[in-house]
Amino acid sequence: MGSRFEITVVANDSSQAAEFVALAVTEIRRIETLISSWDSASQTSLINLSAGIGPVKVDPELYDLIERSIRISNLTDGAFDITYAAMDKIWKFDGSMTDLPSPELVAASVKQVGYKRVMMNKTDHSVYLPNKGMKIGFGAIGKGYAADKAKALLIENDVKSGIINASGDMNTWGVQPDGTEWKVAITNPMNKNKVFALLPLYNRAVVTSGNYEKYVIIGGKRYTHIIDPRTGYPVTEVVSATVFAPSAELADALATSVFVMGVEAGIDRVNQLPEIECIMIDNNGKIHISENIKLDSKL
Repeated sequence: MGSRFEITVVANDSSQAAEFVALAVTEIRRIETLISSWDSASQTSLINLSAGIGPVKVDPELYDLIERSIRISNLTDGAFDITYAAMDKIWKFDGSMTDLPSPELVAASVKQVGYKRVMMNKTDHSVYLPNKGMKIGFGAIGKGYAADKAKALLIENDVKSGIINASGDMNTWGVQPDGTEWKVAITNPMNKNKVFALLPLYNRAVVTSGNYEKYVIIGGKRYTHIIDPRTGYPVTEVVSATVFAPSAELADALATSVFVMGVEAGIDRVNQLPEIECIMIDNNGKIHISENIKLDSKL
């Protein structure tokens, strides 16, 4: 998945802990084999290669993940869309881009994007992309899903407490050895050395999407690597979006979604969802929070 996973478990000794970590790593690698777009033999790649040709029968696990992804797309009015993978790589965030791509090029890049076109057949668990050139990808949900599956497997093996950290996507369960809750520090992207919130996590996940690491400045304006799949243009209003949810999969997808939706629409949508909270920072450095978050004023 191109991401670094760090696994922390509470165990009786280091030998037992190593066994648990190895178990989680094996599960994460299994998920990667299933959802990877880079592996030409993966079921995800077969779906993409068969676009415009015919449906592909997949494992129920992958079928269900795609089905849930489409539900999240509906929930977020398309701000989240696994068919974004069809977009041409016209935005470069490696320092090589000095001019904006033309409107015609941007329009062409989103021509094959559209989650509503994905055809699902529950009877035989087949998936069909009707237009040649369409692709699906799990870059905005895959890490969270893998973290959830690794966590579930460890719990099944009687691991009472731990953290799965998928490149900053945090998924926790249980408590620390001293009995206190796991806590996550939320940093200010305008000043990474400053923490503005320290929040407890109990059997919860937290994911942050931000534009402060991969971006380009053209004409004095910052363009982030997070692209709105509906328009083909980077989001410019938001610096970071942090979402708390019962699962890392949901937190992963919603963090990207509310970032794309913007502060007002994003927080309004979160306020309508049970057990979901978020913290957003706009490009002026102002902090916005959803209704159920209580920040420690002393931080």
